[in-house]
Amino acid sequence: MSNPLQTPHSGYHWNGSSERFFEGWYFRVTLPTLEQTFAFMYSIEDPLGGQGYSGGAAQVLGANDEYLCRTFPDVTQFWATKDELGLGHWGKTDLKHNPQLLDPKDFETQIQQGYQATAYLNQGMIQDPATKKYCRWQYEIKPIYGWGNPNQAQQSTAGWLSSFPIFEPGWQILMAHGLATGWIDWSGQLYYFDDAPAYHEKNWGRAFPKRWFWVNCNSFKQENDLAITAGGGKRGVLWWMESVALICLHYRGKFYEFVPWNSEVSWAIEPWGYWKMQAKNAQYEVELVGTTEHSGTPLRAPTSEGLAFCCRDTMRGHLRLELREKQGRVIVRAESSVCGLEVGGSPWDKPWIKD
Repeated sequence: MSNPLQTPHSGYHWNGSSERFFEGWYFRVTLPTLEQTFAFMYSIEDPLGGQGYSGGAAQVLGANDEYLCRTFPDVTQFWATKDELGLGHWGKTDLKHNPQLLDPKDFETQIQQGYQATAYLNQGMIQDPATKKYCRWQYEIKPIYGWGNPNQAQQSTAGWLSSFPIFEPGWQILMAHGLATGWIDWSGQLYYFDDAPAYHEKNWGRAFPKRWFWVNCNSFKQENDLAITAGGGKRGVLWWMESVALICLHYRGKFYEFVPWNSEVSWAIEPWGYWKMQAKNAQYEVELVGTTEHSGTPLRAPTSEGLAFCCRDTMRGHLRLELREKQGRVIVRAESSVCGLEVGGSPWDKPWIKD
């Protein structure tokens, strides 16, 4: 295994079936001094082809929560590896051979539209044909935390049962924290960065949850070794629905896990603007509050009717976080102004509260 921090589910999940299927990947890099974040979202649906929703897409949530999207209808130009993180989709190109990972220099000269990504590289170019706005990007990644303690076997985000097709959808954090070096060209505005905080996750299955929320940050004031992912949703489990949530942190070489099978997790999430979560287990307690005054940006996600606008994100959220021992000693107290915040699905006509 080339990546010692590789998590379970890093490889591509499609088994060749004609049944409804999607897989999506999320790569992010944050530029703390500029308080800007770029998120790259890649997806493939019904990859056998010839079906109503067959196709791929690349979305970019860029500077100031601005948005670009490009679809790639030809599923034969998509590739992904089964045993490790690796994927790409070629759009406009003169190359005739099967799509595959290219040397970054070859990709830049040969692929006019498309992307490629691994655990160590994220590269691509998309352009909106109507507005001519575009994004080009290329950066290398040094993984710091996968999912779990860095000196132990990495864990499935949703536990060992996620190896079976029980939950809809599957969810896996691929890299809770890493450092990215490279550049992003946002319609002529160039951003160069060195050792910027980076993050990867993925999901797969037949559709996103019925309703969900998400809080994610690995760029904190006065804390350069802290990463948190928290979220919850109403998801399908075999023939019923359940509401579940987790809060997990990596801090100074240690993994703190608050998940349904070892902790009590509660939340109060407004339809937009306010995310509060709390959790406690046998040893620790954690509380986080995310807020934003920004309106957020609608994003597309796979649904039973294909890729559709069904969630809202901002990468300019404010986050307050406290982790403490059960006896009261504070382990870390931190704040950020570049937190990712999201709500998705429906209904969001009133707050979602679970005590």
